Amino acid sequence: MSDKLWQQLRIEAQEVIQQEPLLASYVYSCVLNHKDLQSALSFILANKLSDDVMPVVTVRELFDNAFAEAPDIIEHAACDIKAVFERDPAIGAHLSVILYLKGFHSIEVHRLAHFLWINNRKELAFFIQSRNSEVFGVDIHPACKIGKGIMFDHATGIVIGETSVIEDNVSILQQVTLGGTGNEQGDRHPKIRSGVLIAAGAKVLGNIEIGTGAKVGAGSVVLNDVCAHTTVVGVPARLVGKPCSEVPAKTMEQNFFDDEVDK
Repeated sequence: MSDKLWQQLRIEAQEVIQQEPLLASYVYSCVLNHKDLQSALSFILANKLSDDVMPVVTVRELFDNAFAEAPDIIEHAACDIKAVFERDPAIGAHLSVILYLKGFHSIEVHRLAHFLWINNRKELAFFIQSRNSEVFGVDIHPACKIGKGIMFDHATGIVIGETSVIEDNVSILQQVTLGGTGNEQGDRHPKIRSGVLIAAGAKVLGNIEIGTGAKVGAGSVVLNDVCAHTTVVGVPARLVGKPCSEVPAKTMEQNFFDDEVDK
């Protein structure tokens, strides 16, 4: 998928230059000067993460090494780009995702942090987590496992704990917390199954499971398991029906009033 997507990104980059010449230098630096998606991503993300004490060349080397040793990271990134393009009505081009969207950037930075974590470079993983939080406003523990086709819409204020698991094709909006309920140790964070939509401001707390294709309404506080293909809303969250779609993450429909009401 990444090779085909890369060709599309280059086409879109050329179109942007024609439409807005002032962006030509930026687009060339971020996309057209590179041979593939992994080179462009390492350049973009390293330039955003670097600071006065961690130069861009060093951060980019970390990304390049991770991409080379774990090529699935790039394939997952391609799935993430496709997910945003298909789910976000405000996005008209794949190029906008890699250039401008901090939700996408924060996921790909986490993929580096997780790679470092599982390769026993935990202090460096914490550094990358810290920069991710500072730069993009998203705080994901490096140990958290995240699948592919993930969308963080707007993303600001998302917090995800150490033992959280997010499976494929999940959409999460701003100000969502996947957290624990206290200072307990061990497996203590939520497990988000495929196709789930977690709407803005929801708090999902504890070692609980949000089942496949479930929907969590905006502002809800979820403290118990949520069954597959159900909608929960409220504080504390309660069952109110079933999503209109088998995969609510793809529809991004936060309104729950049209969901089928359980009899």
